[in-house]
Amino acid sequence: MLAVLQRVKEARVEVGAVVTGRIGPGLLMLVCAQPQDDEAVAEKLVAKVLKLRIFSDEAGKMNRSLQDVGGGLLVVSQFTLAADTSGGNRPSFSGAAPAEQGRRLYEHVVRHARALHPSVETGEFGADMQVHLVNDGPVTIPIAL
Repeated sequence: MLAVLQRVKEARVEVGAVVTGRIGPGLLMLVCAQPQDDEAVAEKLVAKVLKLRIFSDEAGKMNRSLQDVGGGLLVVSQFTLAADTSGGNRPSFSGAAPAEQGRRLYEHVVRHARALHPSVETGEFGADMQVHLVNDGPVTIPIAL
């Protein structure tokens, strides 16, 4: 699985004019399943995201996790993370899982995150979404599992 984490002061995702998810301070997680991924990989990704120490402690060092600070997690599907631009100017997305598998694994990520963390919001799989965020830092971390 591929993910991009952005530490945020706040974030929301809209489909049309409807807000489907909104958080205050926490993490925006853009996530993409790949063909070789399964539920175990999805669970490993969630565990990594929840424990990654990218929030400041009292000394200003990145030593605290999302769970430590009690921040929100906004999970948004984004198959374009699998873009391959090596073949020219038009990206190929063949590295992304097929839609049915991608949906299943995205929903598994969300369910697993909600089982482990009290504040999880989402976008809408496969929808044209507008994501609004105030990046904190900025801190942006790519993850590939």
